Amino acid sequence: MRKILLGSAMLISVSLWSQEEQKPSITWNGYVETYYQYDFNKPVDNNRPGFIYSHSRHNEFNLNLGFLKGSYIAERVRANLALAAGTYMNVNYAAEPGVLKNIYEANAGVKLSKKKNLWLDAGIFGSHIGFESAISKDCWTLTRGILADNSPYYEAGAKITYTTDDSKWILGGLALNGWQRIKRVDGNSLMSWGTQIQFKPSDKVLLNYSTFIGTDKPDNARLMRIFHNLYGVFTISDKLGLTLGFDIGTEEKTPSGDGTNTWYTPVGILKYSISDKWAIAGRVEHYNDKNGVIISTGTPNGFQTTGFSLNIDHSPANNVLVRLEARSLSSKDEIFTKEDGISKNNTFITSSIAVSF
Repeated sequence: MRKILLGSAMLISVSLWSQEEQKPSITWNGYVETYYQYDFNKPVDNNRPGFIYSHSRHNEFNLNLGFLKGSYIAERVRANLALAAGTYMNVNYAAEPGVLKNIYEANAGVKLSKKKNLWLDAGIFGSHIGFESAISKDCWTLTRGILADNSPYYEAGAKITYTTDDSKWILGGLALNGWQRIKRVDGNSLMSWGTQIQFKPSDKVLLNYSTFIGTDKPDNARLMRIFHNLYGVFTISDKLGLTLGFDIGTEEKTPSGDGTNTWYTPVGILKYSISDKWAIAGRVEHYNDKNGVIISTGTPNGFQTTGFSLNIDHSPANNVLVRLEARSLSSKDEIFTKEDGISKNNTFITSSIAVSF
């Protein structure tokens, strides 16, 4: 009799659960982006400059990023796992040990409120900083800007996110292992922190402000870093869009706190959709890091570089994007390696085919 009663209770419990909560589901998807890039400086080792972390190889056909991803979603639980390969992974994950070098995403989350969209997630996830991601197909330009390449693409830690009922506001707070780190720097006992405020007043405007505070150094050489990321995405018309971004950061000059070094970078991207299948985009950017906080050159003026790019995109199907981009960078000092020396300028052409499935 006891077994029958327990069985009945279990059936009733399952029935009530199924009425109250969303039925769990598992989905799979993938992404592959191949590319060919030609650098007119013709670097001997076929590597692009050290501050470029995406599409990083010259004069060869290669895989920038490819991943397979599984997602689990229920009423109050969610999880994601994506394993990846490509030159993007090789460069960005070079400091990570072992199999962590191939984890593009791995996180789990629980919903903290039955009535409100409040989530706690932990693991490895995309950065809360910037409007560009590693997935080129989702970005307006083929290659990533200097701004995106030199701020975190991914993060490891825990985050709490609240989205308002009308979806106009997203508020987030993060505890992180460091500045684009899965494995924390040896000897660093200090957690890093981040915040995000995103406001979407209409379908035509998105505004974002994200921050980072922490250190990427061991305790005996600790230099505190504070970073601000601001951007806006504006739909001017059905065919025309504008993205404006500005990053600024400071880091202590010495562990004793004798002043700070500052770097900053403005960027603007204009995109025009010629038709449902064709689009063009132009970018102008400037990165000023004269003290070499993020990009060290060892030259008198440090890294002070302005860039321009123009790309044309063709989408033969909804999940396919074929792209061609011409881009030029000009620096205040001679920092670009050439086949026969060094130069202040770097011009390159990139093509890619990206497929999502």
